[in-house]
Order: sequence, then C-alpha cells, then structure tokens
Amino acid sequence: MTAENAAPQRETHAFQAEVQQVLRLVIHSLYSNKDIFLRELVSNASDACDKLRFEALKDETLYAGQPELAIDIGFDKEARTLSVADSGIGMSREELIDNLGTIARSGTKRFLESLAEGQRADANLIGQFGVGFYSAFIVADRVEVTSRRAGSDQAWTWISSGEGEYSLAPAPADTPRGTRIVLHLREGEEGYLEDWKLRGLVRTYSDHIAFPVRLPTPAKEGEEAGAPEAVNQASALWNRPKSELSDDEYKAFYKHVAHDYAEPLAWTHNRVEGNQNFTSLLYLPAKAPFDFQFNRDERKGLKLYIKRVFIMDASEQMLPAYLRFVRGVVDSDDLPLNVSRELLQNNRQVERIKGALAKRVLDLLDRLSRDEAEKYLGFWKEFGQLLKEGVAEDPSNQERILKLLRFPSTRSARPDELVALDDYVARMAAGQEAIYYLTADGWNAARNSPQLEALKARGVEVLLMHERIDEWMAGYLHEYAGKRLRNVAKGEIDLDALGGAEDKAKREEAAKAAEGTLARIKTLLGDAVREVRVSARLTESAACLVLDEHDMALHMQRLLRAAGQDLPGSAPVLEINPQHALVQRLEAEADDAKAGDLAHLLLEQAQLAEGGALEDPAAFIARVNRLIAG
Repeated sequence: MTAENAAPQRETHAFQAEVQQVLRLVIHSLYSNKDIFLRELVSNASDACDKLRFEALKDETLYAGQPELAIDIGFDKEARTLSVADSGIGMSREELIDNLGTIARSGTKRFLESLAEGQRADANLIGQFGVGFYSAFIVADRVEVTSRRAGSDQAWTWISSGEGEYSLAPAPADTPRGTRIVLHLREGEEGYLEDWKLRGLVRTYSDHIAFPVRLPTPAKEGEEAGAPEAVNQASALWNRPKSELSDDEYKAFYKHVAHDYAEPLAWTHNRVEGNQNFTSLLYLPAKAPFDFQFNRDERKGLKLYIKRVFIMDASEQMLPAYLRFVRGVVDSDDLPLNVSRELLQNNRQVERIKGALAKRVLDLLDRLSRDEAEKYLGFWKEFGQLLKEGVAEDPSNQERILKLLRFPSTRSARPDELVALDDYVARMAAGQEAIYYLTADGWNAARNSPQLEALKARGVEVLLMHERIDEWMAGYLHEYAGKRLRNVAKGEIDLDALGGAEDKAKREEAAKAAEGTLARIKTLLGDAVREVRVSARLTESAACLVLDEHDMALHMQRLLRAAGQDLPGSAPVLEINPQHALVQRLEAEADDAKAGDLAHLLLEQAQLAEGGALEDPAAFIARVNRLIAG
C-alpha cells in the first residue's frame, strides 16, 4: 500500500511482515559482534560491482561516464553519518522495493522459525538467510539508500528508521551510477566514525574483495582529508600464490563468500594447468545452515568466475548434489565469458571441472578424517547424511565415499560412537568374509534386534544403520575393500565359517526335528508369512522376521505406505528358535486354538522387535491375556 506524504512524489510503504520481524530481531537481539554490519554492506557492494561487470559483457555502454569499479567508505563526525558507496549495477525503484522492502526467500521464514524455537540470535544467522543489509540497523537508527541503475537516467532514495515502513522519493538527476548507503549512527556508536577503526575492519573482513575498498587519505594536522586510497588488497584472493596467504586471510575470505560468521572447518586451494586451466578454492563449513535441508535443488555456495569475471552461483552445475555443503569459488580460463546456465549443463569442460572438484572435496575429507579425526566427526554430525546420498549418486567415487562413512556398531555403547569401514575390516573375525550390517528404524531397534544374536555370540561385529536414509543407501552397498557388504536381516546367513562344523550339525539336527512344528505354524499363520524355518540367527529370542536379500526393509515399506505409495505386498519369512520355551510350548500344545494364539504371538513379537506397529493391537492383548490366564 502507498500513501502520499506532504513532500511531492514521496511515497511511504509498509514493510512486508517478515521484514518487520527480521528488523526487530536485528535491532534488539543481534549484539554478539556489531562489526559484521560493515562486512555485509561491503560484500553487497562487491556483488553489485560483479553484476555490472557481467552485464557489461553484453552492453559496454553500462560503464558510460564511470569506467572505474570501486567501493568508497566515508564518514562525517559532525553529522554522525557513515556511508558505503559503490559504482556497481545499482537498483531501480522496483528493485529497491523488492530487495529492501520484501524478502521473497523461503529461508527467511525458516530464519524466524529457528529463533522462535529458541535458537540463539547471533550474527551467524544474518548471512545464512540473505538479510545482510538489515544488519545496518544494528548501529544505525536511520538508513538512507540512494541508487541509480546502470543504463537508467532515474535515481531513487529509500529511507527507513526500521520501524515498520520506508519512504521512496526521486533522487537528483546527477546521482552517479551505483548505490550509496548512509547510516545515521545511534548514540554510543561513535567508534565507527574513526579512520583507524574502519581501516581495521576493512583489512579484517574485506581485504580479499576484488575491487578497491577506499577511505579518504588521513588528514594531517590542520589539513582536510585527501583523495580516496585503497585499504584492501583489491585482488582476487584465489589467484594469489598459496605461499603468500595466511590462514587468517583464508578464513576472512570464507566468511565473505559463505556469509558465515563462524570459521571454516578446512579448505583446499588448487591451480590446475594443462588441457584445462582453472583455479579452485573450496571450503568445508563447520556447521550446517538452519535451512540446509530445504530447497535441495536450489543449491548455492560455489561462485563461478571466468577470467576473474563473476558469472553466477554455479553450485548446481559444478558440484554433485551430495556435496552441496561446499562453499568457495572456481575460476576458469577456458569457458566462454558469455556462458549461460543451459550451456553449462551441456558442456564437457564443465563436466571435467565438476569431476575434478568432487575429487578435491573427497580428498580433503579423507585427509581431515585421517589427520584430525575429532574435527571430522564434527563434520559427520552436520553433513554425514549427504555423503550417504553420494553412495547412490556418484558410482565413480563410491569407494572414496564409502571410506568416509561412519556408523555405530554392536561394539558401540551410544549411537555417536562411530566406526569407519576400514576400522571394521581391520578387526574382522577369523574366517569372516563379509562386512555385516543391519538397517533399522532407530538406534534401540537396531542394537536390540534379535537378528544380531548369533553373530554377537560369535563375537562378530555388525554395523548398525539406524537412520532413515540408510535403507535406501543400503540398496547400493555391494562391496568395500574386496569384502561383500551383507545385511544380516535379509536372506539366509551362512555362519558355518564362523561357527564350525559342530554348530552346523546341531542346526541341521534341530531343523529336522522341528519339521512338523514348522509346517503347523505355517498352517496356523497362513498368508501372513511366506515361509517358516529354523533360524541360525537366534540364540535367545523366540522368533524374528527375515526378508529376501533384495526386498525392501519392513520399516521402509511402512514409511512409504504412510506417504501414500502403493507397494506390492510381500510377506516376510518367520524364523524360529526351537530351543525357546514359547516354541516348545506350541509344539506340545494339542489345542489348535491355543496353538494359533501362540503362533500369532510369535509373529507379533517378531514384528515388535523389528520396530513395527501391530495391525490389530487389541487382538494381540487379548491373545496375551488368554495365554497368561491359562
């Protein structure tokens, strides 16, 4: 809605509801590091210069009258104002409204939800959700933005005190191209009007910006400040030799490119020369953004430059989906400057770069897992599920990815006590030829599964895959380090090599003796089970459910059916332990009704142990009560 003020041509607009909420949070809650406001404003100015340079590839007249791209910081102690101006692309009236008055990003709602759920409101949240401009209100009680878009002869001024509305008015016709932001500082923020303070902040947070970030030359006593001078390196950091770069410079650049207040976990900086020339600087974040699981197909974080010209955020084209946590830049000398998203998607050079970047990231993760195991476990907690996606999505790198996976096992006391496949293989039992694992819907269902009993009794370690993605991933698990991966809940488990001929003879004898009982249970249960057989898996429990080797796990079947998927029916195999008292009681029971109760109880116990829900809980309770009452 627009209302006219007394001043002609001035418009007053109400902020979008979400913007008002963000502004309240920014102004009243984000105090952990006020300095970040300057980093965010300079970073936005750098993006504006990048956009102009890209658009000028098609229309050089956009540079008209202002060939230089730069960012100027100024201050006026008497007026208590601080300004950040750039000669970049600028904004039209509509863009000022869209960019500063509304937030058309799904992440913003997630930002607000995170804070509503009790997340700490700190500077780390600002960049993650694209609300960097609003950080100006941390130190300012009024902000003025004057902008003229390149190629336009109209300029506009946007003004707000951050209290629910903003005004728009035409700016003078001689307004230069680009954007100038003026901050009217709050009481107590006079430190940001000191030359030494501003220079320190630029060198700390924006030294890597590829455009000159300038401040007036300090005035000598009795003189006025001189012409603007560049305070930063003003060169693409990724093109500088690694030997010249400090860890602090790498960390500062990460915060710029990733909009993350925290430091990166690790990084890799490489220059490739030969048939294809490109430079990459790739980072591993320490923490996942709050909206990370949303918008899987709208991936951002890897900036593509061509001959030092910013082209686009090309994470979707340059990285496989399972590495979407990676942040950084890639700068190619070989791709055409006018490359489009469509050309990127069908370009062999891009595919080669994509393959090389994936290997760089996996090598970095492998090095981190070997040299800094604690750091790697922190990474796994944040991003481990994405690597599990890679098992299916990237067959060419599957062995590398499997090496990076971590799972709890039957030797783990807690779900966060994790095992690497290499460690598992190194301590495999004598005669063991397979890597055993179990998928289940939850940690307790996995570690207490009856399918583990015989293997536990023989001291055989089993990996416990208890997250929902694990069953899907397991469909792509075949072999690692020459060892077959084997799900202990599917198919028949051959324990002869582990248990010896004596155990095999006992099982064969027990199976022969139980033939009549097996046939009777199958008759009593009918189509509820496909087969009933004596189990080699059980030592303590009465029964367990087993699927064929390529069947989908029962908990996954339940999940898909609950989501509305139509799955073909497939009855499981019921395996029984002839030595268990319940089975022996059924074997001796002459009354078919009571025997039917016992048979159904065996099946329902197995379903519950597997983590499933009973189709008819009331019938189960009635059966238990009848059996207890005798």
